[in-house]
Amino acid sequence: MAKRPNYLLGFGERLTESVEIKGGGGDKLPPYPFDESKERLARMLDTTVGVLNSLPESACPNGETVASITLHPEYFAKSHYPGGLLQETGLRNVGSRSRTLKPEKRSRGREPEEMVTTQLFVAGARSSFERFAQSLPNWSETRSESKHLPAIEEIAAVDPASRVKPLPDEKAVPLEVVLHASESRRDRFIVHGFQSYLEELELEADMERLFFAGRLCFLRMYAPSAATERIAQFSFLRVLRQMPKLRVTRPILRGNPPRPRNAEFPDGEPTDPNLRVAVFDGGIPEGSPLLAWADSHNVPGVGDPHPDLLWHGETVTSALLFGSPGEGPLNKPVCQVDHYRVLDTDSENDPFELHDVLERITTVLDTRPYEFVSLSIGPTLEVDDEDVHAWTAVLDERLSEGRCLATIAAGNTGLEPKDPVLRPWRVQVPSDCVNALTVGASDRKSGEWNRAPYSSRGPGRSPGIVKPDLVTFGGSDTERFWVCDPDMPGRLITTAGTSYATPSAMRDAATVRAHFGSVLSPLAIKALLIHCTEDGGHTKDQVGWGRLAGDPDALVTCPDGCARIVYQDEITASKFRRIRIPMPRDGLVGDVYITATFCFATGIDPEHPGNYTRSGLEVRFRPDMDTFSNKEAVHPATAEFFRPAKLYPDEQELRKDAHKWETCLHARKRKRSSSLNKPVFDIHYNARSQGHDDSAPRKIRYALAITVEAPRVKDLYDRIVRAYPALLEPLNPVIELPVRI
Repeated sequence: MAKRPNYLLGFGERLTESVEIKGGGGDKLPPYPFDESKERLARMLDTTVGVLNSLPESACPNGETVASITLHPEYFAKSHYPGGLLQETGLRNVGSRSRTLKPEKRSRGREPEEMVTTQLFVAGARSSFERFAQSLPNWSETRSESKHLPAIEEIAAVDPASRVKPLPDEKAVPLEVVLHASESRRDRFIVHGFQSYLEELELEADMERLFFAGRLCFLRMYAPSAATERIAQFSFLRVLRQMPKLRVTRPILRGNPPRPRNAEFPDGEPTDPNLRVAVFDGGIPEGSPLLAWADSHNVPGVGDPHPDLLWHGETVTSALLFGSPGEGPLNKPVCQVDHYRVLDTDSENDPFELHDVLERITTVLDTRPYEFVSLSIGPTLEVDDEDVHAWTAVLDERLSEGRCLATIAAGNTGLEPKDPVLRPWRVQVPSDCVNALTVGASDRKSGEWNRAPYSSRGPGRSPGIVKPDLVTFGGSDTERFWVCDPDMPGRLITTAGTSYATPSAMRDAATVRAHFGSVLSPLAIKALLIHCTEDGGHTKDQVGWGRLAGDPDALVTCPDGCARIVYQDEITASKFRRIRIPMPRDGLVGDVYITATFCFATGIDPEHPGNYTRSGLEVRFRPDMDTFSNKEAVHPATAEFFRPAKLYPDEQELRKDAHKWETCLHARKRKRSSSLNKPVFDIHYNARSQGHDDSAPRKIRYALAITVEAPRVKDLYDRIVRAYPALLEPLNPVIELPVRI
């Protein structure tokens, strides 16, 4: 009788416990003495007030305006947020962005150099700025708010030109307008003020269709490019850009494609008919053979279908149901698909269709929660380091609980010109979502592989610097991706694109869910997919964490000399959690490889791109519980595991604490068996809101996958199971899946 496979070990959370670890750190030595700091900021304030007072009254609704306060790069941490100063001066923080600058001075006499810091946008009455400027020269060093002055490098009015992205010189440009305004009643005066301001300019915006995300308001309008300079004077304007178009077209491949072949479809229901995946795309044509496993829905408000978009929708659905099938009969689909048609005849021509499509998607997600969603459409817009797009923010908010796994296509702009400023080859919105799984394309299923040349690449925005999260086969000139032919049902044709890699990755996720049932959460499955990647020697900006394992068995079983454990747990802010890394009681010899992948879901602050995630995990690896760094140490010594330098190749490009706010950490380390003694990870949950300390943080869910490999210990799996009786348990399949990729 065949040996039972070594299935994943679950319930790793039983190997965790709370611990008390005290933090360190003392007072910072300021770069400027108090008197110098006060004098230089007073000069800046006088200039700022003059500029603010010169603005048109109508550009300052209720007499309020917005200025910027740039923090010194040595004071970027959330603990140095100048909240007391803002409260005292009657100002409020409405947003921020990262900024690179060279400060006038650094502490301890160090030579100034370009560094990344935070630029705050602060709002208040013009009279509040005036009072601040008048009172500052009289502040004493003993005043409580004075402690914030050394943290400020610059105070200035916002340059209207900095709010406008490059625009074509046209008489009627379709614009996307972003305001510093939330959906709350207290910010209605901003939206109404903008409407009145536009009326003075003899312009109008669509005030009936507004999107809110965090403290940002997104709206649309037409305006001549010549008028944008005046529009940009409105004090609460965040950004003004040309409305992007939808990116959904038939992929184009060079070379001679293989001849179509006949498809032999399976019979009966999907393997798990109760498992449903939502797809938002161009629809499925009537009479399609895919309708045996896919339910087609027209979202309210969608217009007539477009033939090219139906083609895209059906081929995307084919990739989710069957992957890229090889020779022979098609394998039975794993799950049922709910295909929502959100694209119509206007989708490629209406410049404002982007907002309509997003509204259709959110309507479905708000009324019918799904655990699995696949999205191969979005704006033709590369990720922006300075501003978050509505698609990203709106979707990230709906994924922030960690109860849904969404796979999102990275985009097909990898062949765009290597423009060092615009960088159009970067991942496309909304694949910069930190709570989603961004999927790029590899050029081959197996063997030696590369990023498919067309696949958009990283880096993403920080947080979310590693994008795409992973790549999987999406077709190429070298090896084509096979899908069902929408033009001739019953036939297979070839194509390529991240549009197909994305549902193919979702098919693997659905396979894991169907195999084990609901014992694994969507967040745990996300961690497992990333955990089982191989980087093939490629850099993270090319392939993210690597290529997804091509064999489903690699996701659900452990080979000889290997044990893979899944942890699913919650953690409270400011608390430490100690996570034991399973080891056998004895007999561990030779080299040991430890691979670990942390994933968590988080709330977001879209108006603070540089401080976008509200949650962060700081992870400390302690390989030997009997080794201490010194006699006074309370906890064992730490060793490097997750190296920030591996995420950020140039540490001057990003803040030094940025890695703590990434929603995914993944690394593999080799250790001598003799150096491991009850190893653990200590994790600390940091919470922030609007870039500073969060006074009421929520618990967050996290998932962790750990693989321990000892090539010289073939029965490692069995030894670890015996070492943790009644704690670790093999996950028993609820459905056997003879799936071919």
